[in-house]
Amino acid sequence: MLLATDLDGTFLGGTAADKEQLYSLLQQQKDIQLVFVTGRGIPSVLSLLENNALPRPEYIIGDVGATVTHLPTLTAVEPVQSHIAAKWPGDHVRETLKTVRGLLHQEAHQQYRCSYYYNDSTDIEGAREIAASLQCDLVLSAGKYLDILPAGVNKGFTLKQLLQVLALPHQKVLVAGDSMNDYSMYESGFKGVVVGDSEPELIARTAGMSNVLQAQRAGAGGILEAMSFFPEFGIYL
Repeated sequence: MLLATDLDGTFLGGTAADKEQLYSLLQQQKDIQLVFVTGRGIPSVLSLLENNALPRPEYIIGDVGATVTHLPTLTAVEPVQSHIAAKWPGDHVRETLKTVRGLLHQEAHQQYRCSYYYNDSTDIEGAREIAASLQCDLVLSAGKYLDILPAGVNKGFTLKQLLQVLALPHQKVLVAGDSMNDYSMYESGFKGVVVGDSEPELIARTAGMSNVLQAQRAGAGGILEAMSFFPEFGIYL
């Protein structure tokens, strides 16, 4: 199987005991392939992996789906990355969005997306209209993050593209997340888990999905629940 998991609030969340159990399982079960699917960029993920207790993924889908990297070689996965890059309008996206009231730019290295903090004073509809005019999508998550991405690019899109490169069937994939920027993975039809303590909107939006388990336990505990819940993965804890 392949576990495609968000990091903050998901793979990195939950109790110390649940994290220890999940991480040990992944390090022992060599037939489980690990992919991080995160809003973080590569430098941030690499700093996390300085902790040797954290299992190392083979691939990192970063920047909310805008980048995809093979970790052992630190090279972009082609032709997926070139396709995403071709859809990105360029640096003028950030310049154009400077006119939007209430957007606070996140100071992080980003290639094919622009990320901001937002609050109740932010003109979200104005930002959405500008994004659409630039052939981009606007994604809100966790009640404070606003991402501008190339049209059609998100975590679910890039995961599907990666699976094509790997020639891996969707039935072998379990996705895990906790916020609305993970929604595209469930919408793509993968078996998935919304871990405990997730963003309320994500819980509401996935409530009727037969492919999604809404776990009781937070973070790593929720992933463990899902591994046992879906019989096709053959993991019994």
